[in-house]
Amino acid sequence: MNAHRVDIREVALRDGLQIERPIPLAAKLELLAAIAATGVREVEATAFVSPSKVPSMADAAELAAELHNFPGIEFSALVASPNGAKRAVAAGLRSIEYVVAASDAFSRANVGRSSAEATAQIGEIVAIAHDSDTAVEIIVATAWDCPFDGPTDPLQVLDIGAAALEQRVDRFSIADTIGTATPGRVSSLIAQLRPVIGDLPLGGHFHNTRGAGLACAYAAVSAGVTRLDASVGGLGGCPFAPGATGNIATEDLVYLLTDSGYEVDVDLQAAIAAAQVAKVAVGHDLPSALLRAGDRIRT
Repeated sequence: MNAHRVDIREVALRDGLQIERPIPLAAKLELLAAIAATGVREVEATAFVSPSKVPSMADAAELAAELHNFPGIEFSALVASPNGAKRAVAAGLRSIEYVVAASDAFSRANVGRSSAEATAQIGEIVAIAHDSDTAVEIIVATAWDCPFDGPTDPLQVLDIGAAALEQRVDRFSIADTIGTATPGRVSSLIAQLRPVIGDLPLGGHFHNTRGAGLACAYAAVSAGVTRLDASVGGLGGCPFAPGATGNIATEDLVYLLTDSGYEVDVDLQAAIAAAQVAKVAVGHDLPSALLRAGDRIRT
């Protein structure tokens, strides 16, 4: 892979919409069409989770049935249990993400299981997925801090990484779920994690809650990470982090990376246009800087 290339996964449709009031399937498809027009090659489309707990994802199977209309994009879906993995595979997804929180308190609040119990299910989820030629990515939530337990011990993240490698997952990612990480802490965790996960592709997921999301993303890229999640408009947030501004905005990240000499698939102006579609879909302002200010003036 080109050392100066970064792959961006668009997560507005899942992580972005997860805490929003449910919007119609037609509105989701309109947003997806705008996202597809950016040139992005990876999109997190939905989540196969309990509709009662996450009503905005209740149409997961219906949305999955429309994904064939967008060729050239690798779609993934988040799952929180083996049953969710079975539903995703049955709906035709060929890439799933299983979230394991490094914090016990967050894991219990989010999925009703301890971190160790969630980690122990990795093998079952991998078996379900691989039996259907579906890839599995483990995403470690609260990799740096938990809103309940405070700072996360890096050893907890490393233990999940070791379990993921042992169970033959396909990809691994670390997430700053509540937007508290800073660049030095990002670089430090990546340096500790690399020897543990070996050649597993490593991704990063950052929130801009405290204004450091883009700096953390850049620190991750500087440490060798070549896959980053982002959401058009900066749509999204964490239900356990009141006041959170959400994911780093796709257009802000594209601006930073391309102006710093990195290659990405996402077209900046198309991403800004998609952010406008997202703003209309949810009916409120979004935190994206470029949605507000636009690209810099070139003379």
